[in-house]
Amino acid sequence: MVTVPDKILTWQMVQPTSRNKETGAITPGKMEKTEIPVPELKPGEVLVEIAGCGVCHTDLGYFYDGVPTVSEPPLTLGHEISGTVVAGDEAWIGKEVVIPAVMPCRKCILCKTRRGNRCLNQKMPGNSMRIYGGFSSHIPVPGIDLCEIKNRRDMPLSYLAVVADAITTPYQAAKRASLEPGDNVVVIGIGGVGQYMVQEAKALGASTVIAIDIVEERLKKMLSYGADFVINVTNKGSKDVSDEAKAIRKQNQLPNHGWKIFEVSGTKPGQEMALGLLGFTGKLIIVGFGLQKVEYSISRLMAFDAEMIGTWACLPEYYPAVLDMVLSKKIQVEPFVQTRPMSSIVETFEEVHKVGSPDKRIVLVPDF
Repeated sequence: MVTVPDKILTWQMVQPTSRNKETGAITPGKMEKTEIPVPELKPGEVLVEIAGCGVCHTDLGYFYDGVPTVSEPPLTLGHEISGTVVAGDEAWIGKEVVIPAVMPCRKCILCKTRRGNRCLNQKMPGNSMRIYGGFSSHIPVPGIDLCEIKNRRDMPLSYLAVVADAITTPYQAAKRASLEPGDNVVVIGIGGVGQYMVQEAKALGASTVIAIDIVEERLKKMLSYGADFVINVTNKGSKDVSDEAKAIRKQNQLPNHGWKIFEVSGTKPGQEMALGLLGFTGKLIIVGFGLQKVEYSISRLMAFDAEMIGTWACLPEYYPAVLDMVLSKKIQVEPFVQTRPMSSIVETFEEVHKVGSPDKRIVLVPDF
């Protein structure tokens, strides 16, 4: 039996962390638990009771690093959401769902040409929807974009929150790369998104996957989840990494052309390594985000007949295929997810900001 609330309980970003340009003084960001009204649902809209919301690097960027949001604070962060529909469109009530992190308008030219993942009028929880985001008890969203979970078997509903970004973003990246069976792949940055990029590349038929990171235990783990080879780049420069990758190709009779490189770390060293690995007829797909600048001679793209491609989020239309890969165990979720009570949001943000992305992505479960 579903329950419709009188109000929504939520954790809002009242103010992001800021730095005084003249003095360098830092004003800490502020998160606050509060109540907001349940809006009147429009035709086609639903209210979802949230089972879990993943903590993403993007959330930390908004809170700590000055990455701008579409809506001004106060706003509720969080865009990796799973839950159960409790109100609105009758056809959806009682169904378990994943809410796409990006919900396109479906009217503009980008939407009509299958680029709706980058729709300029898109709705994104935790960014453009102001007070409505994932770190809450409930959220109102359009029903048309929902991905129904028809049979999750023994998978906790909260775990499936990571489908909304960490797992679907790599799928969109693979589509942008035109990844095909037999392709050779490099994944740089095996964190919350990269660990799924490795798994999906292999599940989609990649012949060889090389995983690159600075955490040895993380790399060893990926050898059981899709990686054929790993490179620990701790204290190594771009040339060292290129030489090590070249040795792997030579020892295993792999081609030196046509590699598809997914840069997921969003760091300057990771992007520089990716550019160093980009060779003849290769493709570099930029998946991770960072504010830094990287110098590169773009004439090399001409000389190599190579490509550099950006990718953003994932089309809602792809979600059912990704969810099927998860529920059929082609993509493993349980070894890469942990849950915590949503009341730990302040401490969790601080921990991840200081220590970095944990090996298991954190999903916050409402405990208001």
